[in-house]
Amino acid sequence: MALPEVTALHDQVSQVFLEWREDVYRYLVTLGLSPPEAQDATQEVFFRLYIALRTGGEEIRNQRAWVFRVAHNLGRTLGARQSSTLPLEAHLELTLKDPARGPEIGLIEREKLQRMHVAVRDLSPQQRQCLQLRAEGLRYQEIADALGIGISTVSEFLRRALARLRKAAYE
Repeated sequence: MALPEVTALHDQVSQVFLEWREDVYRYLVTLGLSPPEAQDATQEVFFRLYIALRTGGEEIRNQRAWVFRVAHNLGRTLGARQSSTLPLEAHLELTLKDPARGPEIGLIEREKLQRMHVAVRDLSPQQRQCLQLRAEGLRYQEIADALGIGISTVSEFLRRALARLRKAAYE
């Protein structure tokens, strides 16, 4: 590959890295990687994109979906935990509290938040993955490509996940 082509490829991958790195990092954390592991894995994902584009051995029709598929597979390989729900750190919870609210409202909100955590934890791994990727802004086709499933399957997983979360929110 000629030097100008390598420079253009480097610039292209650098640009998508800047645009998508936070999304990929957050997704890897939701898969259960620790923040340092997720940072390393994020860099590895974009390195793999660069190599794939440079060698040209693999056709990449949708780079964003490809990146999330690699992140998904890498996260699973690195031993991501099944449960992606983690309790809030105590200092973060204190900053989110509204001192103007009474204890009753705070209790109701904590109970609702707890129900939502349980509902998310109880989703199937596929439903949780589809929901996480959708929350990262991926379209149904991109989620399907990233997870290697059909669009109708993505739609069904999301429908079921949202129905469970709605039920938990309004119990």
